[in-house]
Amino acid sequence: MTTNNEVIAANKEKFIELLHSTGRKGVDEVISVLEELGFFKAPASTRFHLSYEGGLLEHSLGVCRIALMVRKQVLLVRPELEPQLPVESVILTTLLHDTCKAEIYKRAMKRRKNERGIWEDYEGYDVDYSDFPVGHGEKSVIVLLQSGLELTKEEILAIRWHMSAWDLPFQSYELMGSLNAAREKTPLIGILQAADGLSANVLEMK
Repeated sequence: MTTNNEVIAANKEKFIELLHSTGRKGVDEVISVLEELGFFKAPASTRFHLSYEGGLLEHSLGVCRIALMVRKQVLLVRPELEPQLPVESVILTTLLHDTCKAEIYKRAMKRRKNERGIWEDYEGYDVDYSDFPVGHGEKSVIVLLQSGLELTKEEILAIRWHMSAWDLPFQSYELMGSLNAAREKTPLIGILQAADGLSANVLEMK
């Protein structure tokens, strides 16, 4: 039977292979930073999708796989968009959009009711934003740029806004204006947002 460590190792190998396929300067440095931050063993959430060791890595690969399929279908309808949707940009933004989650999950003892309605202790995850509290997409962009990865403006916009309006203050017309302006600049944002949502809310749900 395949163990979770073997699954993580195989997923990590695929992840690194995909990053190297882009030929982008700074990829090796990013991989080292991700290793230091614990990215490859982090969960994808505390209790929703893929809330177990290696879940974040699995989610990132899933988003990449879906985004490449979505890109292919989009170009069948709008082939003129191909220059705006380079394969390497899709791979980089999808694999690295949640870099911000690498170090925020901390193991903790929690309580929940089991199927018989009895409270029980279990090991889960809490979220700790104290290390670098600058925001979700913003943190991913900053960490990647600080690691030395070369990103295009379109890739920066896609990673920054991959959560769409979910992390916007409701009264922030300025940020909503920035999101709408970013969407007008590159279709890469729509591809990443769609793939992220499909992966988390469809493929990864129990």
